[in-house]
Amino acid sequence: MIAYKLVRKMKDGQLSPLFINKKSRLPIGKWMEAEDHPTKGFAHRKGWHCTLSANAPHLKENPKGGNKRVWVKVEVQRFLKYDRPESQGGTWVLADRMKILNEI
Repeated sequence: MIAYKLVRKMKDGQLSPLFINKKSRLPIGKWMEAEDHPTKGFAHRKGWHCTLSANAPHLKENPKGGNKRVWVKVEVQRFLKYDRPESQGGTWVLADRMKILNEI
């Protein structure tokens, strides 16, 4: 299934998760297994968090003083759909496996 994920784009061009395990890097074109990283202040929901469209109104795309955020198109496998309010992008996809296809 195709989905979309908002990620950080580092100054060197590498991609990284926004909040959870944010020191890791996300390669393009390689399957990645979801890991479990409980993080204080965040709900515990294992899986790659993606949306059905490139839309997450609750997240800023270009926060002050931080790295740029970009949307990537991803392919996901073994996923659950998780209903969220439209103000949080609507349905989320929580996937066990994800491959970044390209930046959009």
